[in-house]
Amino acid sequence: MASLRRVKVLLVLNLIAVAGFVLFLAKCRPITTKSGDSYHDIHPRAEVANLTAHGISSIQDAVLKRLSLLEDIVYRQLNGLSKSLGLIEGYGGRGKGGLPATLSPEEEEKAKGPHEKYGYNSYLSEKISLDRSIPDYRPTKCKELKYGKDLPQISIIFIFVNEALSVILRSVHSAVNHTPAPLLKEIILVDDNSDEEELKAPLEEYVNKRYPGLVKVVRNQKREGLIRARIEGWKAATGQVTGFFDAHVEFTAGWAEPVLSRIQENRKRVILPSIDNIKQDNFEVQRYENSAHGYSWELWCMYISPPKDWWDAGDPSLPIRTPAMIGCSFVVNRKFFGEIGLLDPGMDVYGGENIELGIKVADQALQRLWKLLAA
Repeated sequence: MASLRRVKVLLVLNLIAVAGFVLFLAKCRPITTKSGDSYHDIHPRAEVANLTAHGISSIQDAVLKRLSLLEDIVYRQLNGLSKSLGLIEGYGGRGKGGLPATLSPEEEEKAKGPHEKYGYNSYLSEKISLDRSIPDYRPTKCKELKYGKDLPQISIIFIFVNEALSVILRSVHSAVNHTPAPLLKEIILVDDNSDEEELKAPLEEYVNKRYPGLVKVVRNQKREGLIRARIEGWKAATGQVTGFFDAHVEFTAGWAEPVLSRIQENRKRVILPSIDNIKQDNFEVQRYENSAHGYSWELWCMYISPPKDWWDAGDPSLPIRTPAMIGCSFVVNRKFFGEIGLLDPGMDVYGGENIELGIKVADQALQRLWKLLAA
């Protein structure tokens, strides 16, 4: 998936490489890479054969190998973009596999200030790869399910204000790495008038070069708040489905297909992906058990046990019907979201969307039921 995007980035160079190789095959010399290159530690590939006339029996095979080598070189150049920001790419390093990441005693001292500023260990975040792997906690049956190839495309919308750059980019990398390319229409970053310099030109230059044409940056000219910022992201989206997420999440493989499949079956569904916890001090990924969302007497959203019929079915891969929602992540058909009035811009208080969207969707269902009864 990621490699396909890299090929698209330098399609013109690829074509030039193919033409040049075909014309001067006999004069081609083997190109070698440094054995200590970090890329090979991250993405091991088959050793590139010596491209000489004696070692190649098929021009087609030779061209494919040359393109593979060119792709390796391009990736190392793109990887340099993150290095210029003091960040790391690749699937290894600290926090790999969702395990707790640690700092040396000297680094701990440097981390105190940023930790207080962001509410999480942003200094440690910079030491964790933007592509790190995390556990796949899905039930076994979920991993065995098959989905059609005609699923709708999704626009992923991240909202942020003065978030740590490494955390935002890890969210972007995670979305690209774990969403099948044909299903990912775009990623929209909505900056709610941040004043951090690294979130201005450095962020925009990075995503434009790293993911050209895939990532859009929308900037509010004044602080609008969470709800209005989400609406601005919705306005910029072009995918059939929109997914709204905080800009400090990490996706796992297979997250998109079941979500899009459910919405394809019924465009009036709002899907809440299952959320595990990322600990703020060490970025360890902590599994949360399956749950529904309900209300306390104060109308605060809270985790509740799934309904009895879900337990009785004995199938952990089944979706859980829930009356409320956790606002930090939800996926909805873009047009249907507009039909129900989006989110109320005046409801820009903490937890407000947890109540509003559940009531709006329930009201739609009640109206349909009333029409059926009236008929």
